[in-house]
Amino acid sequence: MDLSLEQVVEQAQAGNRFALEHVVGQIQNKVYGLALRMLWHPEDARDATQDILIRVITHLGSFRGESAFMTWVYRVAANYLSTMRKSRLEEQKYTFVRFGNELDEGLSDSLIQSESPVEEALLLEEIKIGCTLGMLLCLDRPHRLAYILGEILELASPEAAKILEISPVTFRKRLSRARSDIISFMKLKCGLVNPQNPCRCRRRVNHALKTKRIDPQHLLFAHDIEPARRFPEVLSEIRKLEDAQRCVALFRTHPHFAVPENLVMMVKNLIHFENFQK
Repeated sequence: MDLSLEQVVEQAQAGNRFALEHVVGQIQNKVYGLALRMLWHPEDARDATQDILIRVITHLGSFRGESAFMTWVYRVAANYLSTMRKSRLEEQKYTFVRFGNELDEGLSDSLIQSESPVEEALLLEEIKIGCTLGMLLCLDRPHRLAYILGEILELASPEAAKILEISPVTFRKRLSRARSDIISFMKLKCGLVNPQNPCRCRRRVNHALKTKRIDPQHLLFAHDIEPARRFPEVLSEIRKLEDAQRCVALFRTHPHFAVPENLVMMVKNLIHFENFQK
């Protein structure tokens, strides 16, 4: 469609189901990306995304255009993610201290012991993404949301504050605290940010394979080999940045997370189900 997203939303609000399908197609990956960063595990993120998209669809009539449509969608998502039951990783109550201690375990300079034909670059990418997402779980939900919106998604303070329904001053305080905690931890533990640190993705692979933290046959995060192969070059550029910039730059090297195909089909079927209520 050669229309703005807001114009397509208007058509969807008028009952055009193909317009509604287009709207969902435009927002679903962004919602899934937010959910995955908040919850870590793709299955938890998938379930949350399903519920959020249903809320968006069923409450579409309440959107009055007082903000950008994506701002409204993120507000729906943030409200859901702030109040939902704890995810499987949140149940483990990770802190930076506990997470840091785990990163010190099993570091090895041995050759990677994988019987799978999966390329080494993908295993390293899986470790990197899983580890950095794990750092986010060490923040409580309000600070995690602030960091994701403000640092990773690079939303301006007024928009992020509107999404979280707090004042811009409160948002900036949360973001500052979250940023400080992430930077302190990564400078202390992450060998990607600080080459003097012992923890490296390569040194963690064997332990992760042995403890089944990663399954080469079913990688959770790393699916695209090309960016994985290019990461060493990207890392050399990241290390030219100041410490604070290095940290968030690593988060921004994550792939554009795509919603699972089975969820896409479920939402399409829901939209076109004859008894579906707008």
